[in-house]
Amino acid sequence: VQLQACGGGWVQTGGSLRLSCAFSGRTFSNYGMGWFRQAPGKEREFVAHISWGGGSTLYADSVRGRFTISRDNAKNTVYLQMNSLKTEDTAVYYCAARTGGRPDEESNYVFWGQGTLVTVSS
Repeated sequence: VQLQACGGGWVQTGGSLRLSCAFSGRTFSNYGMGWFRQAPGKEREFVAHISWGGGSTLYADSVRGRFTISRDNAKNTVYLQMNSLKTEDTAVYYCAARTGGRPDEESNYVFWGQGTLVTVSS
């Protein structure tokens, strides 16, 4: 299985970015998909999750209302639209695939992408 994340970059505070994560090697629609992030000097944390069919989403409190997770099962891709970015959103963002368990616990994710860096500055 491969998860290839892209779309990171530099943006000013208040700006937007859209991350994409392409999934291959298994049946994409069998997996719930999540985004996590790790800021410099901090532990990796949950950002958002979307169920296998896209009908259910979950967000961390810190991003709810600013970030939107979506997926296109025909394209085997999950997205993270990030709006109103803040400096504290600066991190390496990882996409991951899970088959069960709590969606906000990284131990329940079986496949991980390589990460894409998002830098937000004022």
